[in-house]
Amino acid sequence: MKINLLAVLLFISTNVFSQTIDDRKIDNYLNYIESNNLGIGGLSIFKDGKEVYRKNFGQKNLPNEIHNSDTKYQVGSVTKMVTATLIFRLIEDGKLKMDDKLSDFYPEIPNSKKITIKNLLEHTSGLGSYVVKDGEIWITKKIPEKEIFDLIMQQGVSFEPNEKVAYSNTAYFFLTKIIEKKYKSAFHKIVASEIVLPLRLKNFASIKSNPTNVFKSYHYENNAWTVVKEMDFSNIVGVGDISSTPKDLNIFIGNLFDHKIIKKESLDAMLPKIGSETWGRGIELWNFDGIKFYGHRGGTVASRAILLYNKEANISISYNSNGQRIPPDEFIRNVVYLIYGKEFKLPEIK
Repeated sequence: MKINLLAVLLFISTNVFSQTIDDRKIDNYLNYIESNNLGIGGLSIFKDGKEVYRKNFGQKNLPNEIHNSDTKYQVGSVTKMVTATLIFRLIEDGKLKMDDKLSDFYPEIPNSKKITIKNLLEHTSGLGSYVVKDGEIWITKKIPEKEIFDLIMQQGVSFEPNEKVAYSNTAYFFLTKIIEKKYKSAFHKIVASEIVLPLRLKNFASIKSNPTNVFKSYHYENNAWTVVKEMDFSNIVGVGDISSTPKDLNIFIGNLFDHKIIKKESLDAMLPKIGSETWGRGIELWNFDGIKFYGHRGGTVASRAILLYNKEANISISYNSNGQRIPPDEFIRNVVYLIYGKEFKLPEIK
């Protein structure tokens, strides 16, 4: 009965964004997550370029965790949106073309004469995921780059370019290397000069910038949150290494869609085509019962991130978690439903 009453308090039955975001309903939802130990993380919501909601939740349930409003989360593959954005900067500057071949940079890679920059961006290259070896994540310690290349060569390709879409960490490994070759600089320095500095981000960094004040990752077992061994993020630079606060992620995606990082034509090329594509070139399409958001998700061993933007209402949502017991997609869907006044069921307590 308590759950049903709370559910009634959380939503109003409407189908459109009402121009105001009810903090109390979101607070009630996050308090429910926290009080039932269903997750630990942070949420930031922007409307018209301004932060209208921010809250960390569940962190008080962590043993001996010291944190503040500037503590960063590992954002995993949300990093790929940054990498794709930098590729389009190179295209705008005439230093790269969408139909340039991987063989121009790495001729030894299988099918490299057929694989284009566009294929790498949109996961249609046929390349696999070097992050996983023998069915397990193997990069929890620093791996020599030669071993990574050897695994990529061993994995080969699973289909011909453009044959289908299959998410590829290896593709973004090569996009990062191409960015570094073209800029003649390290990825973390490029992110700092092209993204962090112009957007005045205070808590957003690639791993080789040596970010501090970053949340550890946790699993829930034996009725407690326990620290888990994470990836060595130096192995996934440009693929999943960035750490950030939810607020800074929202600043990034807001400026991206406001054409302050790349031109409108470039952003349009990044976006998936509604009706025919779920994945674009570095951006994914999300559909919540007709409410469409663009963005990207990310995951490490135990941290998760989802960054979304709705063009019609000029709303962005950044969800970061360093430990969860409910699926991230369910969590973010409920947040969207709260914002738009749609009904939903509260997560079950197991």
